[in-house]
Amino acid sequence: MRRVYDFDQTIFRGDSTARFCLFALRRRRRLALALPRVGAAFLKMALGRLSKTQAKQVLFQALLPALPEVDGAVQAFWAENLDRIKPWYLKQKADSDLIISASPEFLLEPVCQQLGISLIASPVDKHTGEYRGPNCHGEEKVRRYQALYGQEDFEFYSDSLSDDPMAQLACRAWMVRGDALSPWPLPSSIP
Repeated sequence: MRRVYDFDQTIFRGDSTARFCLFALRRRRRLALALPRVGAAFLKMALGRLSKTQAKQVLFQALLPALPEVDGAVQAFWAENLDRIKPWYLKQKADSDLIISASPEFLLEPVCQQLGISLIASPVDKHTGEYRGPNCHGEEKVRRYQALYGQEDFEFYSDSLSDDPMAQLACRAWMVRGDALSPWPLPSSIP
């Protein structure tokens, strides 16, 4: 049976997008000039005036065009951060594993290739920062999974209750807290 994993905070310690943005900022200090615009976009998101996808697009549109070589930056990022993959995952990793994540494809593709596993993620143009489709989050994960795998049975792992649609579709689901795994909470116990 296929095992399907969320990425950030599930098999990776931290948020890969946030860590990549900080990594890029350290390498290109002039990116700091975009911080007020990015901060305003995330404030608008918190106030309900922008969607999460729109706010993230503002971030990527500020960051990616300013990087002279995105692929090189991503490779350098993973050279520094590959050790953040959690040991419990590496012990059970299988070639049939699938990562399904709201993080951008361009960021996760290299690490998934290195691990020898498949990926479904948010389609973000690595040169312009524009989304080429919906953010792969919540119900969108279910839609994208079923488009590729139909009704195939799977086991699911995530750190976030926002992934409940995937957990409810899975034969078995696990909540990940740090390195601890526990059965997914029943829908009646989710606040």
